[in-house]
Amino acid sequence: MEKNENIEMITGDPKKAINKLSVPIIASMFLIFANNIIDSIWVAGLGAEPLAALGYITPLFMILVGFGNGLGAGGNSLISRYIGAEDKASANNAAIHNLILSVIFSVFVSILFLLFLRPLLEMMGAASVINYAIDYGFIVFICTFAILMPPIVGGAFRAEGDIKRATIPIALAAIINMILDPIFIYTFAMGIRGAALATALGPFISLLLMFYWIFVKKDTYLSYSLKDFHSELKIYKDILVVGIPASLEQLVLSVLTIFINFMLTVVSGPVAVAVYTAGWRIINIGMLPAIGVGTAAISVAGVAFGARKYENLRVVARYAVKVALIASIIVCIFLIVFSNQIAYIFSYSESSAELAPRIGEFLQIMSLFILYVPFGASAGNVFQGVGKGSISFALTTFREFILVLIFAYLLGFTFNMGEFGIYCGMLLGGGLGSLICYACIELYISKLIRGRENGI
Repeated sequence: MEKNENIEMITGDPKKAINKLSVPIIASMFLIFANNIIDSIWVAGLGAEPLAALGYITPLFMILVGFGNGLGAGGNSLISRYIGAEDKASANNAAIHNLILSVIFSVFVSILFLLFLRPLLEMMGAASVINYAIDYGFIVFICTFAILMPPIVGGAFRAEGDIKRATIPIALAAIINMILDPIFIYTFAMGIRGAALATALGPFISLLLMFYWIFVKKDTYLSYSLKDFHSELKIYKDILVVGIPASLEQLVLSVLTIFINFMLTVVSGPVAVAVYTAGWRIINIGMLPAIGVGTAAISVAGVAFGARKYENLRVVARYAVKVALIASIIVCIFLIVFSNQIAYIFSYSESSAELAPRIGEFLQIMSLFILYVPFGASAGNVFQGVGKGSISFALTTFREFILVLIFAYLLGFTFNMGEFGIYCGMLLGGGLGSLICYACIELYISKLIRGRENGI
């Protein structure tokens, strides 16, 4: 199999590959989350109700993003394994199948969300702000294809080690959104509809750039020519075996957010949801080192697994945790020290000034959640890389939807600790679950090494 510089990098030293892949991933993710925060900042200027409406839409939007990232992970995993096995023809075929799936899922998911948007919002307890939520959600979900397809196509770019083309369009989308937000919201007086339109236009432009590279310039390592395409149900299945569980992981996280929003509404009202929405976006930025390193680990783990270099797989898992944990500790300390200053950016208007102290308190508590993420994220992504998406999904469900939700309910309601108890329960459940996840990946890799030594 002919190799270029990107392929040589991704099939070489796992540590160097993770370092090279993770930095641009983290940078692009930072722009994405900064974009989400800026959305919140501009919408906060409209008042607490529009910001709360954004909070109710956020878990649904993250389900959409999760489908894109999940299918991208499925394509990334399969293509990486073919590249590790030095089978370029199958890698090309898998890349085309991956693109076809992105179109199919875009249409399906868009129709689903548009049909059930209002009932879902009512079920989530958003009745008091439902008009704002529908104004935002309708625009976003009618443009599902623009949001869903870039991370799926980007997964194929990551698989071939072309990290620039995997991240530049996503970063570009975030930058465009940040520029358009104030123009649409205030200059054109579109309010929350303007924020939604800016959110949709950025990814659409990034998707056009990706298509230019693939179909016009045609200089990618993977070929998307029809002569390389041979429709095989097995390839769709292999992508979905990882992609569907990975997508459902985000669904689990989004459903968890829905439950957390509901519990917060019960104990403290919509203002608590606004606090959680703003504060959790800051926490998400703190998770970026772990998420970025973990995303890089999918490609490197897939190549190592395809080449049956299981010792490299262990290096990937341990090194990813080490690097991400060091960065997470630094971020955690920073957020705790500057929590009140950070909280101010969400409370600059008179109508949202009441949120500042509560957001500051939230950040001081929930910053600790960042310390657990490297263990769970690295383990889950390595499982995805080797094609075991169902295991990653099961562990994420156990960690986030069972442990986090149970502890949040117990401390928040059973022990009458209210809003503070809900946050403490999230910390306890997330910490315990992440450590269990990492223990599972260590056991799995040890089993692979023993099996190879025994000729299995």
